[in-house]
Amino acid sequence: MYYCGDDFSALAGVDHQTVAKREQELIEKADLIVAASDKLVAKFPAPKTRLLPHGVDYHRFATPAARASDLPADGKPVVGFYGSLSNWLDVDLLVAVISQLPDVHFLLIGKIETDVSRVLALPNVIHLGPRPHQQLPGYSQHWMISMLPFLDNAQIRSCNPLKLREYLATGRPVVSTPFPALMPYQDHVAVAVTAEEWIAAINAAVDVPSAPERQALVQNHTWEARAELLSSWLDGL
Repeated sequence: MYYCGDDFSALAGVDHQTVAKREQELIEKADLIVAASDKLVAKFPAPKTRLLPHGVDYHRFATPAARASDLPADGKPVVGFYGSLSNWLDVDLLVAVISQLPDVHFLLIGKIETDVSRVLALPNVIHLGPRPHQQLPGYSQHWMISMLPFLDNAQIRSCNPLKLREYLATGRPVVSTPFPALMPYQDHVAVAVTAEEWIAAINAAVDVPSAPERQALVQNHTWEARAELLSSWLDGL
């Protein structure tokens, strides 16, 4: 079996020629190829390729957690993001949106992997650095809006971000730029492209309560369910 969870051709700093050669060897040897997104599935031979999106630790993110002590508590809305602060984030978009919403806190959790200095310089941005995975519900359940401000590039078009399902499992509103893996959930996510659309979406979602409908979208998308499906494919080989 060969599992493909990322588009290596889109990653910087990778020896693409070597990776492509080794990947082709795996493709030829594998009886089953499992890919995490439709974009990746399309790369491989259809007869032996299956789509297996990432799952979610639903219990962890849906079960009420105590509010993190370092979340802002001054009554202003909090928009949050956790994950690597890497070059797939749309820094220009973030600067344009955040600078026009001075009465909203933007909380970023994660290791800095690219230049986000223009974002961090804004007075209403709080960067907490990395946090253990088990602590994340104490943030994402209690901020008002979760965000996914991604660039439109080859890597994002092939991605299947874990945090999307984790955000939805909390029930909190989500604002995101568009990308293919968002499609099954787009009716319950505010999809925005321009800074003006993002600002309107954030303003519309402020004080919107958690919604069981959002949680229900991913309730059956657990890692256990993904494992059972994979096991059935392996049994069929």
